[in-house]
Amino acid sequence: MTAPAHLQDESGSTAHWPAPFASRPVNATVTVPGSKSLTNRYLALAALADGPSRLRAPLHSRDSVLMIQALRELGATITEVPGDGAFGPDLEVIPLAADTAASSTAIDCGLAGTVMRFVPPLAALRRGASVFDGDPHARKRPMGTIIEALKALGVSVAAEDGSAPSSLPFIVEGTGEVRGGHLVIDASASSQFVSALLLVGARFTEGLHLEHVGKTVPSLDHINMTVAVLRGAGVAVDDSVPNHWVVSPGPIRAFDQRIEQDLSNAGPFLAAALASGGTVRIPNWPEETQQVGDLWRSILARMGAEVTLRDGVLTVTGGPAIHGGDFADTSELAPTVAALCALATGPSRLSGIAHLRGHETDRLAALVTEINRLGGDAEETADGLVIRPARLHGGVVHSYADHRMATAGAILGLAVEGVQVEDIATTAKTMPDFPRLWEEMLSQNGLAGAEGSGSASQD
Repeated sequence: MTAPAHLQDESGSTAHWPAPFASRPVNATVTVPGSKSLTNRYLALAALADGPSRLRAPLHSRDSVLMIQALRELGATITEVPGDGAFGPDLEVIPLAADTAASSTAIDCGLAGTVMRFVPPLAALRRGASVFDGDPHARKRPMGTIIEALKALGVSVAAEDGSAPSSLPFIVEGTGEVRGGHLVIDASASSQFVSALLLVGARFTEGLHLEHVGKTVPSLDHINMTVAVLRGAGVAVDDSVPNHWVVSPGPIRAFDQRIEQDLSNAGPFLAAALASGGTVRIPNWPEETQQVGDLWRSILARMGAEVTLRDGVLTVTGGPAIHGGDFADTSELAPTVAALCALATGPSRLSGIAHLRGHETDRLAALVTEINRLGGDAEETADGLVIRPARLHGGVVHSYADHRMATAGAILGLAVEGVQVEDIATTAKTMPDFPRLWEEMLSQNGLAGAEGSGSASQD
């Protein structure tokens, strides 16, 4: 089966990674790197804080590197310093000076939604022009809401030829000051539009009263995370009225913050317990968190796993079968959920995820294409997917330069012999060590290196 033209891979890579097949149950303890969502939120806040800040055990990945490079271009000083994390150094951030005149600077957004949405409002608070662009697919991602919001706030945003843009590339002409006040937007395409404006609202002269009108905002958990991060830095945020967020003007307090591990990225490893009928433990799981990945505790239990959180260790043990079901609003967890649903003994419906069509790729179309490529039975609905039981076979799972499509292929490969994943390196977007971590998980009971689908091949 050939992928539709609009889903053809853009990475240019032809290397295939032989996904290891689990001939017996996995039994492993896995620690994953820091949260991308938290790392990039704290980086943006640190660039606007009232003094130097430190991020402990942050994520070091393509998305975080892009954020660091963008903030450095705007005038922040970000330095790596020794830390006690297992995945790289800490970061010290000296904030940018908004009143310093600057020449035109280029911001590479890559495919990072947090960079392309969070940084333009921040660029409006410095003096000078900032040119935003990214990877080819980044030009297809929804950006109109941020562009129109900045214009409504009195910020000049234009395409390189002077016309009105609706997506990347575009130029933000910052004056060093944004008045703020009441702003009405439609954030139904991405919660990142809300978070982007909230993160800078305290630095607007009049603060920000942000109002959403339109269909339901997806991924509200991510907005709640943003609000919690802001409050932790001393910013007053009133979110007591649905679809309204009021950020009071004032300083953003410098901080020294340890970044939680990425619970969404823990998902593929936890899914390995169900795919193999084994057990996976994740230490240092927070008792309370704003991360959407904490939903794994309820999702995997509904799919037939035994799930316990004791003394900070989340333990997931797969049952004799994976149960299908109705899963609403799984957001960024959806590709992993879909991979498990393709292995389930009953039908499943994933709903409330229409916005995934505007992520790194059209994830709904990509998931249907790749599940069906392996003999599955999946179809799109208006706001999600329907996946029915089918006998899967080996084949190549294409990633579309999307890290979560690549990890979904790895999950399927545990249960289906002969699966290969095209461009596994795309996982570097949020988890550069994924192939090593995956094989180390399997090696803990002698699975890695022995049960793969062969050596890497070339298309």
